[in-house]
Amino acid sequence: MHALYFFTRYTVNAMSSIHLVIIDALNLIRRVHAAQHNDADIANTAKVCCQALHKIINLSQPTHIVAVFDHHGDDRGWRAELLPNYKEGRKPMPDALHAGMEIIQDAFMDMGIDSLLSDGDEADDLVATLALKVASRGEQVTIISTDKGYCQLLQPTLRIRDYFQERWLDSPFIEKEFGVKPEQLTDYWGLAGINSSKIPGVPGIGPKAAAELLSLYPSLEVILAADDLPAKWQKKIEAHRDSAIACKQVASLKTDLTLGFNLQDIRYQPTEA
Repeated sequence: MHALYFFTRYTVNAMSSIHLVIIDALNLIRRVHAAQHNDADIANTAKVCCQALHKIINLSQPTHIVAVFDHHGDDRGWRAELLPNYKEGRKPMPDALHAGMEIIQDAFMDMGIDSLLSDGDEADDLVATLALKVASRGEQVTIISTDKGYCQLLQPTLRIRDYFQERWLDSPFIEKEFGVKPEQLTDYWGLAGINSSKIPGVPGIGPKAAAELLSLYPSLEVILAADDLPAKWQKKIEAHRDSAIACKQVASLKTDLTLGFNLQDIRYQPTEA
């Protein structure tokens, strides 16, 4: 079972009056639930999730906090319109967990953590829009998730914390993991793809080649416009340029959704134990 604790308190920009913590809810819940011995014991899943959230709150000291959930329908959203196989065949949420989601959300609410349910768009896009809206004003944002897709959002006041591995998914991590800068991640995925999401990228261009290309050219667009591409890549990229563009678009998070609430609605107000 994953260790559910941190060793050190998070440090926050002293100039910020706001620290928004955004919980990628299903990312947390599904990992906790998968570690349970009895997958029908939703009450225990809720208990362990709340224990994790208490630790996150104690260490991050948020002024605002929210748990963002994906909608529960079969609609795979706008990304599947661009790439029909996007996330096709992914293992569905266990029935017991699906049926118990309201129990978990109620437990979060009892802690003073409101839940947001994405409507049509993926939760990732809702998280990205909210995070950038706050971070762009110089306020501190921490996203709690193991999803490296959020790393394209990294900036001085926006951080991503992998709770289970007890690590920051920061610029040095991205450069070590992928060999590119955070702002090049969507270009990288446009070329190399993401197997787990069925984003194909460019056939014949793997992670090593994608990183090498992005060390020579700053973005996918520059690569596609270049007339001096090495021959070993030129034909592959030219034959699949439309796929590369679509894959980058699908890997890119939307940051312009309309938010039907304001920060005051998600201010953290601890409840009585």
